Amino acid sequence: MTTALTIAGSDSGGGAGVQADLKTFAAHGVYGLSAVTAVTAQNSLAVSAIHPVPAPVVASQIAAVVTDFGAQAVKTGMLLEAAIVEAVAASLAEFKLPNLVVDPVLIASSGAALLDADGVSALRTRLLPLARVVTPNRPEAERLTGRAIASTGEAADAARRIRDMGPAAVILTGGHLRGDTVVDILYDGVELFELRGTRVETAHSHGTGCTFAAAVAAGLALGRALPEAARSAKRYVEQGLRRAPGLGRGSGPLAHCRPV
Repeated sequence: MTTALTIAGSDSGGGAGVQADLKTFAAHGVYGLSAVTAVTAQNSLAVSAIHPVPAPVVASQIAAVVTDFGAQAVKTGMLLEAAIVEAVAASLAEFKLPNLVVDPVLIASSGAALLDADGVSALRTRLLPLARVVTPNRPEAERLTGRAIASTGEAADAARRIRDMGPAAVILTGGHLRGDTVVDILYDGVELFELRGTRVETAHSHGTGCTFAAAVAAGLALGRALPEAARSAKRYVEQGLRRAPGLGRGSGPLAHCRPV
């Protein structure tokens, strides 16, 4: 059976992080493996606590699962500290794990930093060069490039700049830009694709970035070409937003299970 590994934080509310990734893998028929980087206490209203897992323990989790089950793709999420970024990069290189999808979780929706300056530097220099694709949203792309993004043209320029940092490809998601049409920019160093979708107006959008990146990883694990995996992931997230279960009093989760 096809396997994929998520290396990310635990979301006690189940809408993002490891929990969302595993649900997404399962919805795509992929067996999910996990290495937890941090434990959080959170719900739809707030994150009240974050506790990092020691970097050697993160590395041990990765080694334990990939030496037994293998992994046809890997997705990284919240890494929190430079030491964890370094440990993850070293493990990925050691085990030559394919199809790395990096979701650069840098900033919480509240604006709080989820990766310090040393961690961002390690992400740029150690992790991005290993990536098959990196999937920043607009605030994350602005943090990585140091440039404001207010249009699709500026998003395309940012995607090119991030691609110059080492990943094979970049998908800059467009949900934070205004308009009824959401345009994601996919740039692979040769071609630039615009992936268009309809904006879904909902208060329940927690975990969309995690879910999108995990769906891309699942598609790559199943042998799909990157543009196909990205388009499928975009449709999956849109469907999840339309069918959000309405849980929580704040920004609740989307629906991860496909209809039976």
